[in-house]
Amino acid sequence: MAASSQRVLFAHSYFLAYDAKQTRKMKPYPPLATLMTAAVARQRGCDVTLFDAMLSGGEEEFERVLDETRPAVVALFEDNFNFLTKMCTTRMREAALTMIRASKERGCRVAVNGSDASDNPDVYLGAGADTVIRGETEKTFPELLDAWAAGASDLRHIPGLTLPPGRTTAARPFVEELDALPLPAWDLVNVPLYRAAWTAAHGRLSWNVVTTRGCPFHCNWCAKPLYGTRYAQRSPENVADELLALSRQVAPDHVWFADDIFGLTPRWIERFAEEVSKRGVRIPFTMQSRVDLMTPSGVEALAHAGAEEVWLGVESGSQQILNAMDKGTRQEQIRHATRRLREHGIRAAWFLQLGYPGEEWSDILLTRDLVRSERPDDVGVSVAYPLPGTLFFERVKDQLSGQRNWEDSDDLAMLFQGTFTGSFYKKVRDLLHQEASTQTPDDAAWDELDAGRHEHRSEQPVTLPTSEAAAAP
Repeated sequence: MAASSQRVLFAHSYFLAYDAKQTRKMKPYPPLATLMTAAVARQRGCDVTLFDAMLSGGEEEFERVLDETRPAVVALFEDNFNFLTKMCTTRMREAALTMIRASKERGCRVAVNGSDASDNPDVYLGAGADTVIRGETEKTFPELLDAWAAGASDLRHIPGLTLPPGRTTAARPFVEELDALPLPAWDLVNVPLYRAAWTAAHGRLSWNVVTTRGCPFHCNWCAKPLYGTRYAQRSPENVADELLALSRQVAPDHVWFADDIFGLTPRWIERFAEEVSKRGVRIPFTMQSRVDLMTPSGVEALAHAGAEEVWLGVESGSQQILNAMDKGTRQEQIRHATRRLREHGIRAAWFLQLGYPGEEWSDILLTRDLVRSERPDDVGVSVAYPLPGTLFFERVKDQLSGQRNWEDSDDLAMLFQGTFTGSFYKKVRDLLHQEASTQTPDDAAWDELDAGRHEHRSEQPVTLPTSEAAAAP
């Protein structure tokens, strides 16, 4: 069989229906990384289809698509730009394994890619997958298709694979020329379904775009199993061209830039603003960044480009905890960044993390007081989550036993011995959300939490060496 005649079903296993918290939020996005590789496969002549789990009812719908399309190859590729896939929740893993088994029962070749599969390839190979693709897929997958089409049984010459029974081939170099990649295969997506979901919940359609890969910073709890610590960036012209094509094909009202760090320098952002203005596609957008990148010129450039909301990795109001995380930021930078964004009419939202080793009640109160004083427009609160491949994971791995993953994104279970229990942190989370959304602090609720916190304290919480916790950023 020629590679160009292969029928490939692309799929992913993030079912919004299996995550109650995200269902309530109702901010679904199509699987961007999956669509990118589908575009590459189509460019090489493959017959591609998509099973999009995001707004699907369950695995049985995947089996129906399998029977309808009868693919030779199933590419179960997670959307690696969706931060929820890094959590590797157990319910989504169960769905992926069910999909692999269903594919193999029908005689399909199965290739898998994603954070969890990269960290735990034996689990996916054990379910029947023919290979796990490590890292990016745009170069590895076409080579794999060619080998399968030629009838090759030995795949050890293809870099970037893990093969049964756990053998790894050579590492695949990163994709650096991002401008050379085709646009995502948006036509495979049921756009009206997304538009209906978004419009009913928020009155407008948002769509995801990515301009970079990787992150050059070194927060010691952040896993980077696929894109690494390098920072590859598309040109402003190339991104503006994508927005023009997207506006014509999908017509979103808003864009979510899914980059870990969007627009590392003010100059790139300003050039981007100029290019979208030339094309008449200045679309309001939301993005993620760091407080130390919110310089006066950087924020001014974001406002010019159309930024509506910026999510900042604030993490904690305690400098001691930021230092322990190797965050490399300071409290005054958090305040300056938030105020600058607001001065330019941009909403400032904060990511906050509870339960990092060494965090005490006094540190939690520092976070609360920072929220009270700066009033971010929104907060996202989680607890420290040990992901394989991180320094944080190495520090606590001896305490990890049966449960190593959350069931869903609202789990907030402590997977190691934090200072307090997961149920306690859920109460703190709820109060922090309340602090951000109201101008009337609930001191009584905090006092009640304070009075009962000793009942929720772990017997032997993880602590960090004094030299680490006290290190300067």
